[in-house]
Amino acid sequence: MKILFWVSMSLVVYAYLGYPLVLWALAKFRGRDVLKREISPPVSIIIAARNEADKIRHKIEHTLALAYPKGQLEVVVASDASDDGTDDIVKEYASRAVRLVRASQRRGKEYAQGLAMAMAKGDVVVFTDAATILEPDALRRLMKNFSDPTIGAVSTEDVLVDALGNPTAEGLYVKYEMWVRRLESRFHSLVGLSGSCFAIRKELCSAWSPTLASDFMGALHAARRGYRSIADPSVRGKFVALTSAQAEMRRKVRTFLRGITVLMANLDLLNPFRYGRFAFQLASHKLLRFVVPFLLLTALTTSGLLGGDPMFYGLFWMQAGFYLLGAAGGVLSPLQRNRMVRVAYYFTMVQWAMLVAWGKYALGHKQVMWEPSKRREIIASDHAPRRS
Repeated sequence: MKILFWVSMSLVVYAYLGYPLVLWALAKFRGRDVLKREISPPVSIIIAARNEADKIRHKIEHTLALAYPKGQLEVVVASDASDDGTDDIVKEYASRAVRLVRASQRRGKEYAQGLAMAMAKGDVVVFTDAATILEPDALRRLMKNFSDPTIGAVSTEDVLVDALGNPTAEGLYVKYEMWVRRLESRFHSLVGLSGSCFAIRKELCSAWSPTLASDFMGALHAARRGYRSIADPSVRGKFVALTSAQAEMRRKVRTFLRGITVLMANLDLLNPFRYGRFAFQLASHKLLRFVVPFLLLTALTTSGLLGGDPMFYGLFWMQAGFYLLGAAGGVLSPLQRNRMVRVAYYFTMVQWAMLVAWGKYALGHKQVMWEPSKRREIIASDHAPRRS
């Protein structure tokens, strides 16, 4: 049991701290640069929408205002059978070359994206959602990366803000994830793209799945074809943080269930003899991260059973106290003003959401239907320039 405890805790520490440090060290000696230059390939922006009448106009206006050569950009809104007036708003922009693709029945985000991609004309496809706002020069910055022939997909960096566009204190976990993505990009490749906005070569979308998470599958498609996926920290996608703990929990469960489903359908990519660095990264970032809740339960149980030993008795109550602190933060949200409580709450919530997602996966549940998180619109004015 002592061995089991230390192995479990060591793997948890490696998943969250050891892996980034290993990436940092490896990137110092075996890092891979991205060869960037100004290019303007034909681009198709696909905006996924499901009942986004309150945001879609703002999103379209910002998209049309992105700085990019005239005639090289098309905008397609992929509506997942929206029934709140979203489609009517999109049709108002037909004269400005904004096209609507509508799924006749609600079949999920990836299905609607696939319909739009089938008619997209661009060499590069940018997938985004109605809640994400890009900076005016985002497209130009994204496209520079595709001048490197080894790059298959590029992810923006997520920035959590309030409704006025100001950074929030809730983004600690997101900042950590963005740090890991930067390290992965320097070493070799991302193992997952940002669901809020990413760009990918259209040729890599030929095996599009109408049911599996496109942001995760995009990086896997690129790896199978010998391409890298990277994060560009100079391109940020802003969206409003959820204020409801229950909404955030539901979103996490959906996200983890989709991720687990994709990983289990692509376990062959864990073969290091065929996929090398990518297999190492996929195992360290995704596989190990998904099993962390079970490792934590193992560590808690074994230390409890070894409670006769003063050291393990203390370790048991340190773990239990941390989880109780997190639970208290969830029940009494004002306690989250304390940084330690906030960290304990979010970490505990993430692990619980992952356990729930595993339970759903074991019962055969699939997260195909898409219900976008009801985020508030960013109302601050960005004064974005019109396209050149």
